[in-house]
Amino acid sequence: MGAGHDHGHAHGAPAGGTASAAYRGRLRVALAITLGVMVVELVGGVLADSLALVADAAHMATDALGLGMALLAIHVAGRPPSERRTFGLARAEILAALANCLLLLGVGGYVLYEAVQRFVTPADTEGGLTMVFGAIGLVANMVSLSLLMRGQKDSLNVRGAFLEVAADALGSVAVIVSALVVLATGWTAADPVASLLIALMIVPRTWKLLRETLDVLLEAAPKGVDMAQVRAHILATDGVEDVHDLHAWTITSGMPVLSAHVVVSSEVLNAIGHEKMLHELQACLGDHFDVEHCTFQLEPGGHAEHEAHLCH
Repeated sequence: MGAGHDHGHAHGAPAGGTASAAYRGRLRVALAITLGVMVVELVGGVLADSLALVADAAHMATDALGLGMALLAIHVAGRPPSERRTFGLARAEILAALANCLLLLGVGGYVLYEAVQRFVTPADTEGGLTMVFGAIGLVANMVSLSLLMRGQKDSLNVRGAFLEVAADALGSVAVIVSALVVLATGWTAADPVASLLIALMIVPRTWKLLRETLDVLLEAAPKGVDMAQVRAHILATDGVEDVHDLHAWTITSGMPVLSAHVVVSSEVLNAIGHEKMLHELQACLGDHFDVEHCTFQLEPGGHAEHEAHLCH
């Protein structure tokens, strides 16, 4: 390539593929636990005539679907790149996280509706059975949370699954508390009140995950990467005169990408060579920012105006 079109790449993809891939086994265990508890709580909700238990079982069903989608997304995202899809299907995990958000919001709306209906038409809830089945759900959810705790820090896909299980755990607590209130006071309205709390606990965490997921899909700068600081570090490199077309985005969790056109003085390029210049730029970003893949185009002064002319 000519001096005006040198490209440099820095690669650091996770050894096992995407950030979620390392937690595939844990997600499978969590899925098995969730399916088992869903059946138990559904049976308990019918036997005890408890909306809170049925709501938690419905939430478990969406959790199971969400965990299944997360696992499917990891499988799809692990496929190698092709000529058409040069980054492979890694973004499938982000789409799974988005689907989880929509599921959670849908379940929240359904539970809110059913809770209001229970206030209008109260039911005779069996507090003892409700408490037993709620306790079973809580124990199972805590096991699943412990399995996914580490992964939710690394992957939006795993975080979506983690938040669903966390909401279930909170829901189980609400179920147990409502059952205790029914047993102690006979106030059966505690059951729909618990259902309302379950729905309201879902929304804030889901909204936060939805915003982070949309940031990835809209190719916002990776979380924690200050583009002004990135620009400043590049400009601080000896010989760099300017930087333009600076972009940073995220393919999927754990795969941030950056590209930039860097204007370098001809004297410096002739003195140290293009390869050393690229190494210095890559080292500059590698030492200060968590960016897995960097692409630089080195340009002599005035080349940006030439590019603008060609584009028009």
